[in-house]
Amino acid sequence: MVRRQAFKYRIEPNGEQQRKLRQFAGMCRFVFNKALALQQVIYAAGEKYIGYVPMAKHLTDWRNGTETPWLKDAPVHPLQHALKDLDRAYQNFFAKRADFPRFKKKGQGDSFRYPDAKQIKLDQAGNRIFLPKLGWLKYRNSRPVLGIVKNVTVSQSAGQWYVSIQTEREVEISPHASPLAAGIDLGVVRFATLWDGQQETVLQPRGSLKRHQQRLAKALRQMSHKTKFSNNWKRAKARVQRINRQIANARNDFLHKATHSLSKSHALLCVEDLQVGNMSRSAAGTVEKPGRNVRQKSGLNRSILDQGWGEFRRQLEYKAQWAGGDVVAVPAPNTSRQCPACNHTHADNRQSQSVFLCVTCGHEENADLVAAKNIRERGLNLLKGPDMARIACEVNGATGPSAAGTRRSDEAAKAA
Repeated sequence: MVRRQAFKYRIEPNGEQQRKLRQFAGMCRFVFNKALALQQVIYAAGEKYIGYVPMAKHLTDWRNGTETPWLKDAPVHPLQHALKDLDRAYQNFFAKRADFPRFKKKGQGDSFRYPDAKQIKLDQAGNRIFLPKLGWLKYRNSRPVLGIVKNVTVSQSAGQWYVSIQTEREVEISPHASPLAAGIDLGVVRFATLWDGQQETVLQPRGSLKRHQQRLAKALRQMSHKTKFSNNWKRAKARVQRINRQIANARNDFLHKATHSLSKSHALLCVEDLQVGNMSRSAAGTVEKPGRNVRQKSGLNRSILDQGWGEFRRQLEYKAQWAGGDVVAVPAPNTSRQCPACNHTHADNRQSQSVFLCVTCGHEENADLVAAKNIRERGLNLLKGPDMARIACEVNGATGPSAAGTRRSDEAAKAA
């Protein structure tokens, strides 16, 4: 199978290269915002949406015009890719997969992409990479780049610049060595509770934000006391960004290690199909209809988002595929309210956050473990359907994942 994988490194540009990096990111942001504004004007006039190809002709006019001739200083391919990003955002909006595209702000997600591999040169022995109009850039070579380079994305985070090198290579995926199928229940007190039919495994939460919350709050208070856009304010803002980067790095490290271990030890992983956006929605309400328990719900939302459930599932899906396994998404309703002994489902079965007590048969167990058992059982039942008939290997007597796991795309792989 073809594996697409990204390798991310921190680069060490000199002063001139840093200036160009900021310029190129700003120009791509300008092109994106200008095209979005043009689309809105066209829509207000009652005309149809402009696709990428006609919009690219506008980019040519902007580069050759008298108002924005400085766009020529940037390589053209990253500017064109900014228009492709806008076109994809519109397509996601039309398909109801995302909200309406919004204007980009300086300092938030600054990045640009070189999509043409012919213009990119990689010297792994010399720890450097060549990018058009930037020249050779030194990077911190922490691991080898495997495969053929397809494109490179340059991004900024907390004052540091990074390159993400996406590659493509052929790999052979053999059937998973483990016969185990596990159900995974995600939570706040327990990050994950696993049941493989024989034993329970509990992953305790890392709580990255909680560990650094006091430091972050102090840094935010200090920044709020500074005059906005002054040098002191910029230094305080950089301190806040460094703390946020430490929180994100710790969370990603925990998620990568957890998903790697699970994908190697289990052939089939059954997870809840959680709608994290809905679960973490604000309870503030409106002026006419104010919400209730807003403070408590805000703390719960913060804890939910600190776990990184969406990223956990994304990593688990492509890593399970790489290991020859599979991931099955199970509908979330009543997973912790159904008794695993008598199958009775009732809201009163869930006595508290951690206690499950069946009102019919009296079965008592940890509520998270009950959910993990039900998720596993439902996942195995889904595999028995005709749509999963092509999955060949046996998992605990039930149909399990195939070696290829071809029904998913491995395009979501990102660097650790």
